Amino acid sequence: MKKVLGFFSCILLMVGAQAYAADAADVGAQSKVAVVNIQQVLLKSSKVAQVNTKLQDQFKPRQEKLAAQQKSLQEELDKFSKESTTMSKKDRDAMEKKIGDEKASFLKDATAFQKEVSQEQNKAMQTILGKLNSIISDMAKKNGYSLVLDSQAVVYASDATDVTVQVAKEFNKE
Repeated sequence: MKKVLGFFSCILLMVGAQAYAADAADVGAQSKVAVVNIQQVLLKSSKVAQVNTKLQDQFKPRQEKLAAQQKSLQEELDKFSKESTTMSKKDRDAMEKKIGDEKASFLKDATAFQKEVSQEQNKAMQTILGKLNSIISDMAKKNGYSLVLDSQAVVYASDATDVTVQVAKEFNKE
């Protein structure tokens, strides 16, 4: 009796496994996957170009000010290196201190500038990527895609699964 129950248990287990495998195959056959080249969408987008132009315009005056400050500092260093041998110790020390203070001020300003530019770029990119992700999600739901991947993270994908052109159109439309 135990052998018969064991045999029937084995049969039920195998039938259940086959049913599960068939069900999983059906789900896999129904799944639609798409790829999108996000970098290409961003590089060809007029919106991204507008944001870059806006950021450049916003930070151009400070960048020019820093360039002038750097040029002035370099001129001071050149002057010091030429004249330091003929200067008195007092004048040389005073000039070294002045150059050191200017250098410290320049580095502080440049660091603050870089930090602010970085923050603004990150904020702008988060907004852009949020819109792009929303477009991709909406397109995936509308077209029944169960998975959309960045094509740069995929080893191979057929051209039929590439939705980059459609995403770019939709992104540039808004």
